Amino acid sequence: MLELFKDLWDFMRERKKFWLAPIIVVMVLLGTLIVLAQGSAVAPFIYTLF
Repeated sequence: MLELFKDLWDFMRERKKFWLAPIIVVMVLLGTLIVLAQGSAVAPFIYTLF
């Protein structure tokens, strides 16, 4: 998994695509939020945000 992030960083650095970094961070955070909230009592409140 760590190698994936290293490859992604190398790709962005070489091709000067640093604008992809915030998009990737937001996608990872949203995915983590959905996975963590799926089985908890907080889930109905998180789903109202979307």
